[in-house]
Amino acid sequence: MKKLLLLTFVLTSTAIFSQELRLLRGAISENLVVNDSVNETFSLYLPSNFEVNKAWPVAFVMDLKGKGKAAVSMLLGAAEQEGYVLASSDNISDSLSISENVLIANRMFNSVISTIPLAKNRMYTAGFGSSAMFASILPTFVRNINGVISIGASVGNVEILNPKQPFQFVGLVNREDYNFTEMLNSRELLNKLKFPNELIVFDGDRMLPEGDLIANAFRMLTLTSMAKGHLEKDSSLVASSYDRFLTLANSNISKQKPLLATYQLLDMEKIFNPLVDLDTLKATQKTLRRSSNYRQANRSQNSYFLKESFTKEDYNYYLEEDIITYNYANLGWWNYQMQELNKLDKSSNLYERQMSSRLRGYINALVSDNIDFNYAEDVVDYEALNLLHMLKTITSPKDYNAYLEVISISSKMEDYGTALFYLEELLKTGYTDKSGLYSLEHTALFRIMPEFNEMVEKYLKGARYDVIER
Repeated sequence: MKKLLLLTFVLTSTAIFSQELRLLRGAISENLVVNDSVNETFSLYLPSNFEVNKAWPVAFVMDLKGKGKAAVSMLLGAAEQEGYVLASSDNISDSLSISENVLIANRMFNSVISTIPLAKNRMYTAGFGSSAMFASILPTFVRNINGVISIGASVGNVEILNPKQPFQFVGLVNREDYNFTEMLNSRELLNKLKFPNELIVFDGDRMLPEGDLIANAFRMLTLTSMAKGHLEKDSSLVASSYDRFLTLANSNISKQKPLLATYQLLDMEKIFNPLVDLDTLKATQKTLRRSSNYRQANRSQNSYFLKESFTKEDYNYYLEEDIITYNYANLGWWNYQMQELNKLDKSSNLYERQMSSRLRGYINALVSDNIDFNYAEDVVDYEALNLLHMLKTITSPKDYNAYLEVISISSKMEDYGTALFYLEELLKTGYTDKSGLYSLEHTALFRIMPEFNEMVEKYLKGARYDVIER
């Protein structure tokens, strides 16, 4: 949801391999010091077959929470399978400016480059969600970054893309992810700019891709390196990769998922050119696109894309109006919208169900962004924040933090009736952290009220302050 702003400077990595290697193989080495002059660390993963007499491809994993080890862990299985080094900074943060994060990332790049032998033209960035958006702007400013693996996010800022400095973009996205339509649109733009790009689209209950799909993303980078002559062609690997990808596409054809199969065949055409003869592949694509199953599925999906875009416009318009006017009365309208999405979740139409999931994700992201923007203002508008957190309890009823924020802000504004109402709503969801309730900011007076303690006693038992019988 968040757009990244244009930077006005360029960074380059110039360090070379110069240090003796003393790191773990097949495991994560954590808390590695970037250099002696800054208090920054990173985590590093070397494949179990790592050797110092060979140059290795690397993926620098971005994480805006600064959890380097966790970020590396998410890609570890795929990196081990495909023979990639992973590195992730512990100091990148969404609380810092983009320029500060770029500088931190570049220092980590230099440290890794000076520590282990890396393959020229095979250095990449990767990330999940908003961290992936940050990863996608780095190749514009760090010239030796050759590509990006972006999971669940489109290109961070298309306005800064330089056609004279293209990089490979490999996206992975669930069709139920609210970023799906945006990533499809990004693909079209990248094609126009002649940026090599692939989009691995998948279905399933999990928004994140399984390890085998992430491994496919790494494999695509490897095959592209072979096609460009940056890596010696391995005919056996090319053949097995072709069979692997084609099997996946054929599986989706047999499952009556022609659109997924089309996305996969399109990526294959890009990846395997000029590694293999593509006549058979192109013929398969042509036959599939002419099939009634494909045409019907394509019409249906496009129809719901259109409906989705109109609904998003409504969400944006009404949310902006509600924030400006503190329109608490419109919470009922939002509740109705969520009820309608709940009905669509049970639809017999796959594309309608997927649209419902995307819209739910979109409104939650929209509300979260507005909350973040409000907190970032010099003067925080607590009235608007309270409204937004109330809305979050509707759009994401299991988000305990939303209820807690309403209780805290309402208590700050001495609106104890509202605080009490949301306290009970929170406890009805199954919340059990009693100590969290008694340490909640701005609630000192609220916590000693009989009504508060009666509510805690009713749902959790053992109120901290005595409940007076009335």
